[in-house]
Amino acid sequence: MNTTELRHYSLQGPFAVDGPHLVIGGTRLVDIVAQCGKTPLYLYSRDIIRNRIRELRKLLPTGVRLHYAVKANPMQAVVDLIAQNVDGLDVASGRELSTALRSGMPSADISFAGPGKSEQELADAIAAGITLNVESDTEFARIAEISRTTGRTANVALRINPDFELRASGIKVSGGPQPFGVDAETAPTLLEKIAASGMHFMGFHIFSGSQTLRAETIIEVQEKTFALAGQLSVHAGMPVRRLNIGGGFGIPYFPGDTPLEVRPVMENLKTLLERYHEKFARTEIVLELGRYLVGEAGLYVMRITDRKISRGTLYLVCDGGLHHHLAASGNFGQAIRRNYPVTIGNRIGERTENVSVVGPLCTSLDILAKDMDLPKADIGDLVVVFQSGAYGYTASPLNFLSHPEPSEILV
Repeated sequence: MNTTELRHYSLQGPFAVDGPHLVIGGTRLVDIVAQCGKTPLYLYSRDIIRNRIRELRKLLPTGVRLHYAVKANPMQAVVDLIAQNVDGLDVASGRELSTALRSGMPSADISFAGPGKSEQELADAIAAGITLNVESDTEFARIAEISRTTGRTANVALRINPDFELRASGIKVSGGPQPFGVDAETAPTLLEKIAASGMHFMGFHIFSGSQTLRAETIIEVQEKTFALAGQLSVHAGMPVRRLNIGGGFGIPYFPGDTPLEVRPVMENLKTLLERYHEKFARTEIVLELGRYLVGEAGLYVMRITDRKISRGTLYLVCDGGLHHHLAASGNFGQAIRRNYPVTIGNRIGERTENVSVVGPLCTSLDILAKDMDLPKADIGDLVVVFQSGAYGYTASPLNFLSHPEPSEILV
């Protein structure tokens, strides 16, 4: 097969093409869809995920452990694959905890973050022996009571809401008032309670935001993270076994986006490890990534069911839409709606026409591409949305208007 690398919207896609056909894992998209028997569906490439992790590990400073944030894509097969290639998993719900445990990852290398954990989730996490990232005084009290009544000693880390934020971040979870973590200035008091409780203190989780494409921004926040962790370690009075510095690594989605330069981030991280070696000589440093590991490895695939012209606008009506891929519709936090990279998966390279791609939902919001030049397509052809490996299926209102759910396949 004579394949070439697909480049679309100036984004360097890791997928290949064979003539007009998109290829995933050595198989043409049309053949995969035929084998599956239906659309819409999500496709994830195991090779692209493994290659991303492999390339990242080449740059990762010695001693830094790589964790995967399961919320980015919790499909069991995806998590199972990643668990074989990373050092730990981080979850944000009881269901994600079950997924992580089924993956074979040792419980000692699983952590649980998120405000509002239920008592059942806390009890299950304590029973499993994973690390709970404490988000508030109330949550700490609940953990302490469960530990007391069950006779199990909890493993806890303190999630910190720092007094700085990740600038130029797509999603901020720190700085100012936040539902996430304990404010840095009040952390010493809670650290005293942890020390007095007899729980196993694991360390700190300091995560500032995500979807950042500027290396200098991540470098700045990592420097501030290490400085803050150093200050808090003085108040801890206990060994800091683990320091989760978060991630924040973004991927390009839109025209003009420039891929993150990871090398300078890793080089500076190595410098930070040397600078803080004495203070954190026995501390496990964790880099936690989600979207960066899986986002570019995923495709959302729909079949065209109708071609319709309305007052000069050509619509390609598809069997999938925002109920499956809320982010691509622009309704998952975009201030201004912009098109994800999209193509016709069985007509790549053919002459184009200007179209809008819409779904089957009875709402004007169901738009996955607006006024885009795409290869001329017919009913039955396959529309592909790239950059769909993270925050797609499980971040969408699947039951909206009660249409069938999409399939998910790891290729």
